Amino acid sequence: MSDSWHPGVNVAELTHVGMRRANNQDSYAVMVAKSEDRFDRRGHLFVVADGMGAHAAGELASKIACEQIAMRYIGSQESDVGQALGEAVHQANTAIFERGQSNPEFHNMGTTASSLVLVQGRGYVAQVGDSRVYRLRNGLLEQLTFDHSLVWEMEASGQVSSDSPLGKAIPKNVITRSLGPGAHVMVDLEGPFSLELGDRYLLCSDGLTGLVEDEDLGVLMDSLPLEKLTPVLVDLANLRGGPDNITVIAVDVTSENLIDPSPAPKNASSSEGFRWSSVHSSSSLLAATTVCWLGAIGLAIAAYSGGSKWAGSAIVAFLLGAISLGIWASGVLVTDDRRRPLSVRRRHSSKHADQPVQGSYDSGLKASEIAAGTGPYRHYPVDQHKAVFERLVEVVSEIHRSSEQHHWDLDWSGVDVFSSQASDAAAAGNWKSAIEHECDAALQAMTLLRKQQDDSASDTAVDL
Repeated sequence: MSDSWHPGVNVAELTHVGMRRANNQDSYAVMVAKSEDRFDRRGHLFVVADGMGAHAAGELASKIACEQIAMRYIGSQESDVGQALGEAVHQANTAIFERGQSNPEFHNMGTTASSLVLVQGRGYVAQVGDSRVYRLRNGLLEQLTFDHSLVWEMEASGQVSSDSPLGKAIPKNVITRSLGPGAHVMVDLEGPFSLELGDRYLLCSDGLTGLVEDEDLGVLMDSLPLEKLTPVLVDLANLRGGPDNITVIAVDVTSENLIDPSPAPKNASSSEGFRWSSVHSSSSLLAATTVCWLGAIGLAIAAYSGGSKWAGSAIVAFLLGAISLGIWASGVLVTDDRRRPLSVRRRHSSKHADQPVQGSYDSGLKASEIAAGTGPYRHYPVDQHKAVFERLVEVVSEIHRSSEQHHWDLDWSGVDVFSSQASDAAAAGNWKSAIEHECDAALQAMTLLRKQQDDSASDTAVDL
C-alpha cells in the first residue's frame, strides 16, 4: 500500500470453529483498496459466508462464494456499483450450483452470503441468507440486512409476532434462501446509503447472532476498540455453548478519504489486492436440522430459562467441551428474541423486470432477481452499558467458580487485575472503560481455559 494513500478504514476479522463442530464451514473475504485508483474503481469489499451441506460441501460452497463475489465484483465492467455487486453474487450462485451439479457429493450444497461495499461516500449491501450486516452510528445499532429465515419471513408477512409464543417457537436456523441449491436466486440489494466518519460496521455469521443479543452487541461495539471487539464477540459466543462456527468482520470508517464523494467509479479491470479465508466444518442438512430442533426445543428452553444469559450451564458446557472436543453435540440452541417488529418489505427491481442484466456470465439473468431492499430493518438504542457490564462480571465470576470446582491450578492474578480496574471505572460511572477492562478479564480467563485444555490434551496423549 502506498505511504501516501489512506484507505479510510480500519478492519479486524476473526473466525472460530466454535465448541461443538469438528471443522469450520464459514468463509470470509476482506478486500481493502491498496491505492486511490483501486478505491475509485471499486472501493472496499467485505463478505461473510456460512456454508451448509454434508461432508465438505458447505465448506466448499462458502469458499466459492467469497472467491467469486470478490473476483467478479472487482472485474465487473458495470458502472453502477450496486448492480455490479448484485451480479457478482449471482455469478457466485451460478458457480456453486454448477459445482454441485457436477458431483453427487456436493448436490444441493449452499451458503449464505452477506457483502458490504464502501466506496466514495456510499455504502452498498448484498444479502442472501441469514448472516448479517450491522451499522453502529451515533449511539444507534441498525441491522442493514433482512434475514432470509423462516421466522423473519413469517413475521414480515404478518403471520406471527416475534414476541408471541408461536414466534418464539419457530426454529431460527431454518433459512429460506441461499446460494447454490438452485440455478437462480433473488439477491437483496441495500443502498446506496451515506457513510459518516465514526461509522462502525459488523458482518457476522449466525454463530454469533444466535448467542449474543443485539442490544448487548451494540453496547460491545460501542465500548471496545476494534482489535478487542472481534475476539470478545467470539469468546462470548463460545461461552454460551458455541454450537456453531463464528465469523466476524468489524470495519471502522476513520478518514474523510472515504466520506467525501469522488467522481463516479471507473470501470474495473483488475482483481489484485484482496484476500479471503475459508475454513472448514460439518453441518446437517436443513431437513435434518429441523427434525433435530423438534426434539431439542424443550430442553433448550429449559436450559436457557435456568440461569444468567452468559453464564451458568452454558459455561459449564464450555468447560467440559473444551476438555473433550472430540465429542460432537447436535441440536438447536433456542434463545429469547426481544427484537422489535420488522419493517414492512417492499421489493422492486433496480431495472425493468423484463430487461436482462448486462453481463457476460449469464445472459438469462433478469434484473428482477436483484431486489432493492428497504433496510435498516431493526434499530437498537445503545444505552444498556451498566447492564452489560454486570453480565460480563458474572461471566468472569462463573468461569472462576467453575475452575475452582474442577480444581484447576490456574493463575488468576492477571484476571483479577483487569477486574479491579473494571470495578474502579464502574464506581466512577465510566461504563465504557469498565466494559473494556472486564472484557480484558474475560479474554484473559479464556486464555487460561485454553491453556488448561492444551495441557489436558498433552497429559492424555499416547507416546508411540
